[in-house]
Amino acid sequence: MNQSIAHLGPPGTYAEQAAVFYLNWLAKNKGIEANLCPYPSIAQSLQAVAQSNAQLAVVPVENSIEGSVTMTLDWLWQLETLRIQMALVMPIAHALISGASSLDNIKTVSSHPQALAQCQRWLEKYLPSVQLIPTNSTTEPLQRLEHDKTAAVISSSRAAQLYNLPILARGINDYPENCTRFLVVSQTEVDTAYRIASASASHTSLAFSMPANTPGSLVKPLQIFAELDINLSKIQSRPTKRSLGEYLFFIDLEADSTEQKMQSALAELSTHTEVLKIFGSYNVLPANAL
Repeated sequence: MNQSIAHLGPPGTYAEQAAVFYLNWLAKNKGIEANLCPYPSIAQSLQAVAQSNAQLAVVPVENSIEGSVTMTLDWLWQLETLRIQMALVMPIAHALISGASSLDNIKTVSSHPQALAQCQRWLEKYLPSVQLIPTNSTTEPLQRLEHDKTAAVISSSRAAQLYNLPILARGINDYPENCTRFLVVSQTEVDTAYRIASASASHTSLAFSMPANTPGSLVKPLQIFAELDINLSKIQSRPTKRSLGEYLFFIDLEADSTEQKMQSALAELSTHTEVLKIFGSYNVLPANAL
């Protein structure tokens, strides 16, 4: 049976490109055939998996320039059944796509907020007066370019090729080493069919909330990992949305949750947190390895 992979669409997004990489990896390494299912938002991609309308989702979680993709973090917390199977790291190179004859004729630039932010310095230098329009994805506004020669979109060269649109400028992201980490998410906590064959995982992602107004409450969880020599590769706070000043904390650890020291850490961590959620242990695959 074919597996369906949900991703942010329409075709041509970086999320679709990451999903294609993973689809090819599944076919080559696991003999699993899959088809892509585009959704209008990251939230709907993850909801499709939670509601069993898709077996997998490939969603962005962190960019090297702009940091965490907060929508992904928020929905991982809200949707109880989702588990991370793998992470993919993909280089991101933005292009300015437009039917305008020159940069001087451009009045608006549209794209996903992350893409706009990743090209902020370039836009300030070359298009300081244009109106910036955030959209659901980097490809959603491309269909309007044919009818508006004063509009431009920040997207990928691949998207320009797919939609047969001209590129005015390439490599416009502010930092050349721009890359995004994507998560492969399913409902199944452990399913080796979707994962890299390995004796152990390199990373574990989790999140927790703390009892309100407790001095030093965050120090104790961090001390647990430090004392057991478990490295934290990332910590990110997000509001609980219950009350101003209350936060959730998302942590990435360089360890497998099945290791003895991680089991000890998680057991102790649960006594210091209000709610603790383990999103899964997994390995990270560079896109150039697919």
